Amino acid sequence: MSSSIVRKKTKGSSPSFDFIKDIGKVTGGTLLAITMVGSAIAAGGLVGLAISFRNLPDVRVLRTFTPAETSYIYDIKGKLLASLHGEANREVVPLNKISPDLKRAVIAIEDSNFYFHKGINPVSVGRAIVVNWQKGEVREGSSTLTMQLMKNVFLSRQRTFSRKLAEGVLAIRIEQILSKDQILEMYLNQIYWGHNNYGAQTAARTYFNKSVGSLTLAESAMMAGLIKAPQEYSPFVNMEEAKRQQRTVLRRMRDLGWITAQEETKAREQKITLGKIRSFQGSASPYVTNAASRELIGRFGRDAMLKGGMRVQTTVDATMQAQAQETVTKWHRRIRGQGVRADQMALVAIDPRTHFIKAIVGGVDPKKSEFNRATQAIRQPGSAFKPFVYYTAFATGKYTPNSVVADTPVRYREASGYYYPKNYDSTFGGSMSIRKALEVSRNIPAIKIGRAVGMNKVIENCRILGINSPMEPVTSLPLGAIGVTPLEMANAYATIANYGWQSPPTIIVRATDSKGNVLLDNTPKPQLVLEPWAAASLTDVMRGVINNGTGKAAQIGRPAAGKTGTTSSERDIWFVGYVPQLATAVWVGNDNYRPLGKGSTGGTFVAPIWRDFMLKALKNSPSQNFRPASDFERPRRS
Repeated sequence: MSSSIVRKKTKGSSPSFDFIKDIGKVTGGTLLAITMVGSAIAAGGLVGLAISFRNLPDVRVLRTFTPAETSYIYDIKGKLLASLHGEANREVVPLNKISPDLKRAVIAIEDSNFYFHKGINPVSVGRAIVVNWQKGEVREGSSTLTMQLMKNVFLSRQRTFSRKLAEGVLAIRIEQILSKDQILEMYLNQIYWGHNNYGAQTAARTYFNKSVGSLTLAESAMMAGLIKAPQEYSPFVNMEEAKRQQRTVLRRMRDLGWITAQEETKAREQKITLGKIRSFQGSASPYVTNAASRELIGRFGRDAMLKGGMRVQTTVDATMQAQAQETVTKWHRRIRGQGVRADQMALVAIDPRTHFIKAIVGGVDPKKSEFNRATQAIRQPGSAFKPFVYYTAFATGKYTPNSVVADTPVRYREASGYYYPKNYDSTFGGSMSIRKALEVSRNIPAIKIGRAVGMNKVIENCRILGINSPMEPVTSLPLGAIGVTPLEMANAYATIANYGWQSPPTIIVRATDSKGNVLLDNTPKPQLVLEPWAAASLTDVMRGVINNGTGKAAQIGRPAAGKTGTTSSERDIWFVGYVPQLATAVWVGNDNYRPLGKGSTGGTFVAPIWRDFMLKALKNSPSQNFRPASDFERPRRS
């Protein structure tokens, strides 16, 4: 099949559609014959169905279509945090106010035959019928822009043969009452572009801080590339993937003859200047809304969240959330004044008994950046990873907090030579107990214990604790040379705090539809995933970190356990700790991974932040003691 577009180009203007001609030549063997027969059957059958399907929606309602209902998000006590609905971030613009480059880019990548088919593309339908018949289910689509519009407005996203037939019927109907330009205008104003942007105008303002009529070819191609998966391809989330999609669109436009090779090259080389994410600006707690929306989308899909009239009760306590945000804002200014060159912070607090997220702050100022570092920033935990190594040792039954390990010079053979691990202060402490080694955060004992119990076993326990980042069983693993999110760290420590009992971490307690029918119930269903004796022993050791070790600045006047974390070159500094009722992780760093400055450690600068938040969050909660390890049976030696 070959296609050509006859273009008219005036001086100083972009090429625009004049008309479209298509000349098709199809040759081949048996599969092609089947495809053509299927095409004829599909085309004829859908025309007949267009007459007989009397119960399908009346497409004329598109002229006055509006989303059904607004969804509302509340805190755990019923305080309204945000209202979400599709129309909230849409500005409808006429087709002649939309960049010709964007129109061409969208048609090129989504439906290059748009201007000459009658709602369905017979050849594409035939090919899809063959593939889907062979597979026994819908594997390959054949959607035109018109069919996509019908799907977004009228139909579910269930992938079935009957739904595909309905799409085709409705597409034929709409093409009988609306012109191609009207369909294209409605499509560009209706579809989802990511970050709560519905319609090309709001998307253009969000992604590039300009009107949709002013988009360049490079920007238009990037926006067109978002349509299939706007969250994954967003340049705010992954610029590399967004550029890859942009190149795909540009290559398709060049192959169709709609742009020249020179125009393609120029667009690929154009520097992209991003605007800022504008979604959820009306939210009382943007980071809560962000996290809750991601969970809802993952379970129900984007349309259900924005148009389904949901009533969503989150796990967050609005008072604690405000305390968390105030703590982050205040301490960011303070540590900057103390010489720590940190642009960002994140804080996550989880109830160990339920694994409900009680507070979540993904940055210093949500008005300037809604990127949620609490759930999305992958950072190295440094020494805050060591407790996972020591838990693994205790769980074998061979080690106790009083087991002795030598903090002495050592070297290990690596593929690239020898690895000589060092402690933070470049000194050695000789023989010491595991308790002492963790209290003062010595590196060499952690590595020796990790190698003794097996790095693969450490990784296995990390997976159980909910840490899903890539990990390799290398010698330096116990020093935290992996990427984790603050949410993962808070959740893992919460499981230890609860003696190995774990529920999936969540920010949503319950979701219903507007009539009160329950859609989601996250009542905790805890499972025992760790050895309780080992978890209790580790808690006892980490109490020593706060009472006698590197975390003294985290003392809050009640039993508490935790661990400091500082990475090489001081790029990330942490404190993660807990009491029986609350586990909290605090991270400080820079989005661009710039070092924070010599002497910037978790014990010096982050432990006081953790202390300040915990004192406020626990003000009305009674002090509780941890259960001793003697309450549990010690694992048999393995």
